[in-house]
Amino acid sequence: MSKTAKDLTAGTVGGIAQVLVGQPFDIVKVRMQTSSKGTYSGMLHCAGGPLAFYKGTLTPLLGIGVCVSIQFGALEYTKRFFAAQNVARGVGGEGGKTLTGSQLFISGVSAGLANSVVSGPVEHIRIRLQTQSNTNPTWTGPWDAIKKIHSAHGVKGLYKGQAVTLLRECSGYGIYFLAYETLVQREIANKGIRRDQLSPLNAVLYGAAAGYALWAVIYPIDMIKSRMQTDGFSPATGQKYKSTLDCVRTVWRTEGFSAFTRGIVPTLIRSPFANGATFLGFEMAIRVLDRL
Repeated sequence: MSKTAKDLTAGTVGGIAQVLVGQPFDIVKVRMQTSSKGTYSGMLHCAGGPLAFYKGTLTPLLGIGVCVSIQFGALEYTKRFFAAQNVARGVGGEGGKTLTGSQLFISGVSAGLANSVVSGPVEHIRIRLQTQSNTNPTWTGPWDAIKKIHSAHGVKGLYKGQAVTLLRECSGYGIYFLAYETLVQREIANKGIRRDQLSPLNAVLYGAAAGYALWAVIYPIDMIKSRMQTDGFSPATGQKYKSTLDCVRTVWRTEGFSAFTRGIVPTLIRSPFANGATFLGFEMAIRVLDRL
């Protein structure tokens, strides 16, 4: 397998691990972000019962697997590009693999940029399914939602909220991969080990730390994204916000600062488990693939 094929495959493994671990918390986060204050008395009430924690899982299981695959594919490709530049300049240690902070951040931004092409519609459909009524659902599943939204609103409808999604992905993944890769590089340098000798426990811990860094930067942006992606498509279908900026202004004026952090508790609980699982899945899969 080529290096890119290995990166994409290992990224898919990481994405599946992320969904299986993080989905119950994610559904609570989305519902709390898009509801008014006092709608839910707690996390279980918000989900609608234990079985509802995995509602709408099919879309993220398939879509997020692809998204994380693209993230790691773009990340590793950009890292190799910078490593080659480092070798040409005689810096970066063996193979130029010790990247600077700015190189790691840009690598993360490229991962977010590539990822946003798929993550925008995937998350839009997922959020629509997670927030629709249990008693009178609009869509029977992800494919039904895709067909109906595309039929009524075209590709633009599927990419609703894409501007704020792009902002979230680029800024968030820049920080996310900067945090993780910096911690990994530090351990490799301090212990004099190869990357494939990184402790699985540390992969989980560094992934958890990267997840907290990610959400510290993007949570308010993510809340606006959720609002935009659950908003009506036109005034006739209950559209509340004319644009992303109008959404920010309206939420701030009508609900105050607290609205921008609503649902953060399940996110903070979810983050170390989901992101730790993501990086553990990727690192372990790469090791297996490298031995084939």
